[in-house]
Amino acid sequence: MYRRLILPLLFRFDAETIHHFVTSALKLAFAVPGVSALCRRLYTVDDPRLVRTVFGLTFPNPVGLAAGFDKNAELVSELSDLGFGFVEIGTVTPRPQPGNPRPRLFRLKADQGLINRMGFNNKGAGPAAGRLRHFAQTKGYRRVIIGGNIGKNKNTANERAIADYLACFRDLFDAVDYFAVNVSSPNTPGLRDLQEREPLTRLLSALQAENKARPNPKPILLKIAPDLTDGQLDDIIAIVAETGIAGVIATNTTISRADLATSAQTVEQMGPGGVSGKPVRHRSTEVIRYLHQHSGGAFPIIGVGGINSADDAREKLEAGASLVQLYTGFIYEGPAIAKRINRGLLQNFHDSAVAV
Repeated sequence: MYRRLILPLLFRFDAETIHHFVTSALKLAFAVPGVSALCRRLYTVDDPRLVRTVFGLTFPNPVGLAAGFDKNAELVSELSDLGFGFVEIGTVTPRPQPGNPRPRLFRLKADQGLINRMGFNNKGAGPAAGRLRHFAQTKGYRRVIIGGNIGKNKNTANERAIADYLACFRDLFDAVDYFAVNVSSPNTPGLRDLQEREPLTRLLSALQAENKARPNPKPILLKIAPDLTDGQLDDIIAIVAETGIAGVIATNTTISRADLATSAQTVEQMGPGGVSGKPVRHRSTEVIRYLHQHSGGAFPIIGVGGINSADDAREKLEAGASLVQLYTGFIYEGPAIAKRINRGLLQNFHDSAVAV
């Protein structure tokens, strides 16, 4: 019903306007007594075969919501009731910022993708941490693992970027379960320069020093771009080993416009930004496989990029991912996507057992 009736209606309006409408509607709906419990029954798949223990955390299932949907940590409770095993909030920056001018979010309907140049629009790390603490206090427990995706403000020079990441880390430390260090968004000028070996090693080493000085360190993961060369991926493997971070999230959006079904003229009119969804699926899987094979499986990988189905998720897991995330697939497939993927993964377990 979602794809046949609801999605065509939503797609009649501007993408970012609809995003705000949907998030507001979720808040209103879940404020009604009983809706939360009903959605948990409808969308949550509880099965011990889905449980994953990765970088010291136990995930109720391997399907998470990637950063970008809940930038300001306003929907963690609602999203947990839709069956996601973990939710990554952000990207947050130390200071609030409006992001890039609108329009900045575009649909590639023929490709089941999106182009975005949001530019880390968010209300700041401190307020996000406050909302997460309130969630933990009012719910009394957490039904979902929470990741904090952190970045730098647009007006912070790369030479001072470490201070921004440390500020976010300190604000969120007692409010999240793990951190994702975002140096791979194409929408903040110069940000991807921080993926180079020397500045990235300095950044991750500084975060790890801060992390290890605390009694209960948190897993720190690095989110990388799909556009890195094999040589740069080799550097990532070496940096993970040198700094001792917990793992990698592969991948962010791509700046490539290759092999799109959408016309080149339409894509050009949309302008710059990162492409997500189905167009990045293949390259994301290649990056996951390369990291896993060339590191000898030395660290966990969260696979993200073009996941719309259980088959897509399985592709990432078989390439070497321990967990998967999605965002664009949530837009195109609707609120039952985590349930369908988890059920599909369970069916695969059943088929494997029968085959044996």
